[in-house]
Amino acid sequence: MSRCLTDRAIDHVVLERGEVAHSWRTERWDSLRLLTPNWQSRLPGFAYRGDDPDGYRTLPEVIDFITAYAQMIAAPVRTRTTVTSVRRTDDGYRVCTDRGDWLCRTVVLASGACNIADIPRFADRVPRAIAQLTAQQYRRPDQLADGGVLVVGASSSGTQIAHEVHKSGRPVTLSIGEHIRAPRVYRGKDLEWWMDAAGVLDERYDAIDDIARARRVPSLQLAGTPDRSTLDLNALTAMGVKLIGRLAGFTEDGKAQFAGSLHNMCALSDLKMGRLLDLIDDWARANGLDGKVEPASRPPPTRVEAAPPLGMDFTKDRVKTIIWATGYRPDHSWLEVPVFDGKGVIRHDGGIVCSPGMYLMGMQFLRRRKSALIDGAGDDARELSAHMSSYLDHRAAH
Repeated sequence: MSRCLTDRAIDHVVLERGEVAHSWRTERWDSLRLLTPNWQSRLPGFAYRGDDPDGYRTLPEVIDFITAYAQMIAAPVRTRTTVTSVRRTDDGYRVCTDRGDWLCRTVVLASGACNIADIPRFADRVPRAIAQLTAQQYRRPDQLADGGVLVVGASSSGTQIAHEVHKSGRPVTLSIGEHIRAPRVYRGKDLEWWMDAAGVLDERYDAIDDIARARRVPSLQLAGTPDRSTLDLNALTAMGVKLIGRLAGFTEDGKAQFAGSLHNMCALSDLKMGRLLDLIDDWARANGLDGKVEPASRPPPTRVEAAPPLGMDFTKDRVKTIIWATGYRPDHSWLEVPVFDGKGVIRHDGGIVCSPGMYLMGMQFLRRRKSALIDGAGDDARELSAHMSSYLDHRAAH
């Protein structure tokens, strides 16, 4: 957004509570790699120029990439400046920080969708002897106690953490709710290549029947491994990770209870994967690629034991740690403008917030299906900065 505002000669400042790429520096596990291939890290005027376009950036490489971009565009970033409140004024907004206040006609909320770990309320009933971490707090296996680990959540973060912890020699049980299974490579090309080429990632928010539901869809069950392998539930089962249903709660004496929906959840995930691959096959056929890529195929169904357990006694099963990989929610506690709906979600139309001159960036499916990816930020910023420019021109004329 800063680059697009500069291109339009709109004076602005970027306020950052830490250093550039703060959340990447402080809220990710050490071995994390981007889920998108290097070629897909495209920002306005900046793209990957290395010799491994199909690889996946490591955590230090992501930090370097974002830092280099901020330097290249000379973004007017004020680091170590924490916003404490945003309020409306007669002429725009007052942004209060721990280093002084700012008055502005417009404001862009770009603090992200992954600020607060979304932990179920019943987590306070976990026995005190069991350590609890969120995916934000997890860094590496050696920070965990010896013994079994329950990973709750089976989207991209949960499956990757379960894999790494299992490789450390600790028994791992993975609690599975809603998720979307996907192959890393399909018909010889990265799944992201197919979704990019077929236009899936460019699908717009105003072309979706139920955009609120689309914005709640979990991330694809992908991992950016050096060998481009598929890390799905079958791969984890083959390694020895135990699959169990969605964690539903705890009894009075601290025993975990699990829903009996594991078979249904996995069957639904397989169905969604099949629909996506059908769409890709149709696009490949329509665009003359059928004879130029590998033949269409389907991964085998997710393997689930006949009668998964519905309970777990942590003492008997020797579980010492729970890692919550149950998703996140944004933190807008500092936003003192009446823009929230009944569920505390900011009301907006493709990033144009229901308060004049206020904009939103970096949220799931903001304007396109790829909005939450690095590759989606540029298109969203171009359109929102154009709207902002028109808004400012209209105000100046009146």
